Amino acid sequence: MEKLTGKEEEVMELIWQLGQCAPKDVSSLYPEPQPSANAIAQVFQALEKKGYLTHEPKGRGFVYRPIVDKQAYGRGRLSSVINRFFSDSYMSVVSALVQEEKVTEAELLQYLADLKRKER
Repeated sequence: MEKLTGKEEEVMELIWQLGQCAPKDVSSLYPEPQPSANAIAQVFQALEKKGYLTHEPKGRGFVYRPIVDKQAYGRGRLSSVINRFFSDSYMSVVSALVQEEKVTEAELLQYLADLKRKER
């Protein structure tokens, strides 16, 4: 997956919320002053070029829909962060989560028990 800019990611988040939409639909979700639909359409075109969106004609315009779902994008971003900041060590990430008290030992043990149950 090609990396998104901050603005592209922001717009993509709104597209995931809406599902099928047009640039004007996304523009209307912004607080005042709202970006123009044309400015959002340019972001849509970049997202389509990067393989995140597809479109089809509807009336005098187009309706767009995401090709990449939010979880798939999140997994890709997570892999990138782990590679960049944790030397591609997933155990270092787990260790950091435990140290920061974001994950408890009990949660880890429960996860392992669930994995073993699934293997059977």
